[in-house]
Amino acid sequence: MAVEPLSPQEIEGRLAELPGWSVADGRLTRSYRLPSHVAAAAFVVHVAAVQEELDHHSDLTLGYDTVSLGVHTHSAGGALTAKDFALARRVEDIAPGHGAH
Repeated sequence: MAVEPLSPQEIEGRLAELPGWSVADGRLTRSYRLPSHVAAAAFVVHVAAVQEELDHHSDLTLGYDTVSLGVHTHSAGGALTAKDFALARRVEDIAPGHGAH
């Protein structure tokens, strides 16, 4: 089944449920700061596992003590879909356990 792009109103409503996330260059994005480089690397590994589970992958960037994500749905022509917001929600759910803020 094809994944349908979200309307601007749907995107706005879903963003309201994900503080810290925004839309930039057509992607759902967020950066996290972590207590150390090792904590940031561990967070990346956990996010990668979630992405594999959901079969939906973001651009994931590891800095010294930061992790940044940017996601959109390629199969929907690069639009934002419910899959992107589901991934963001899961990342938000695991972030506190890594000390990410």
